[in-house]
Amino acid sequence: QVQLEESGGGLVQPGGSLRLACSTSRRILSFNRMNWYRQAPGNERELVAGISASGFTKYEDSVKGRAAITRDTNENVLFLAMNNLKPDDTAVYYCNAVWGTVDYWGQGTQVTVSS
Repeated sequence: QVQLEESGGGLVQPGGSLRLACSTSRRILSFNRMNWYRQAPGNERELVAGISASGFTKYEDSVKGRAAITRDTNENVLFLAMNNLKPDDTAVYYCNAVWGTVDYWGQGTQVTVSS
């Protein structure tokens, strides 16, 4: 059973920065890809950023230039750094790992951007 555990959420002022972390119980490079999703109240869950096993990254349009997805392959941790945060970034952020046809999810971490 794969376990994913997010951390790093909290209350941030507009224009501020944060870094989310996702610890995995499996070697991070064993996954086909890993992603960060978010879900705001009343909205569907949306992909924020993803990274393939080979290191190819992609970003949702609204976070391009403000977000960076990275990983520590020694510690098996996935990161999402975001800056210039906006109230629209407020959501629960979820770590996702894809292994073949199986998706694994963390419990999520709340990010609130407010003054």
